[in-house]
Amino acid sequence: MNGIDFIANERNRQVEEEDYDQKHDRKLIHGELALAGVVYATPEEAREWIDDFYQLWPFETKYYKPTPDDRIKELSKAGALIAAEIDRLLSEK
Repeated sequence: MNGIDFIANERNRQVEEEDYDQKHDRKLIHGELALAGVVYATPEEAREWIDDFYQLWPFETKYYKPTPDDRIKELSKAGALIAAEIDRLLSEK
C-alpha cells in the first residue's frame, strides 16, 4: 500500500464506521475538517512547542483519538480529513 491507499482506507472507515459522510460534512462550514487534519498532521514533538495547541481541535475532545505510536495512522487520519474538506468544498459548487 502507498499513502493514497492509507488515506482512502481511512476515509472509507470514517464514512462506513463513523457515519461521517458528505451529508454530515456539509454541516461543517467553518473549516473544522481541515483544522482537525492539521492537528493530526502535526508531529507529536511539535505539539509541545505551541501553547494551547490542543485548543486547535475543532470538535469535542472525546473525538480526538491520537495514535502517537503510529504516525502513519495519524497522517492517514489527517489526509482523510483534508480529503473530506475538499469534497465538502466541491459539493458547494
